[in-house]
Amino acid sequence: MSRIGKMPVALPAGVTATIEDNLMTVKGPKGELSRQLSKKMKLTLDNGVITVERPDDEKESRSLHGLTRTLIHNMVLGVSAGFSKSLEIQGVGYRAAKQGNNINFTLGFSHPVVKEPPAGISFDVPAPNKIIVHGIDKELVGAVAADIRSLRPPEPYKGKGIRYEGEHVRRKIGKAGAKGKK
Repeated sequence: MSRIGKMPVALPAGVTATIEDNLMTVKGPKGELSRQLSKKMKLTLDNGVITVERPDDEKESRSLHGLTRTLIHNMVLGVSAGFSKSLEIQGVGYRAAKQGNNINFTLGFSHPVVKEPPAGISFDVPAPNKIIVHGIDKELVGAVAADIRSLRPPEPYKGKGIRYEGEHVRRKIGKAGAKGKK
């Protein structure tokens, strides 16, 4: 049995869920999410607790068991508390500024880069070198944060670029390794 898959998902106060033909819809104070889950999994909702059961012990069913439960849990967490990812900008002259809903990046290119948030995502810029991505869909928050990071990924020699908060970038030595060889 999957250790994660067999754990029930309890709905917190203010969150409601409906299951129709494995289409899961979760509504909460932050918004509403819906997702079509695998037809192989048996989803049951009773007394504010969602359980996921698998039909057999085949490889695909075992792998879908834990995945389905985790997707449901992330939907419940998203509509009740929400998700966020923090990014840091390092480098001389590199900065971000909020313009309405968009973010205007200055990243050493010949032009400023403007990033527009997709539906369900909001940006926060508490400092010129810090960006926070907020949303209720964990998958979308991670994808938008990765997209922002890809504008200028951290480089290994000086460490300049956009990185996740707390991310460690392995540094390389420069041309000093070639000295002394002749």
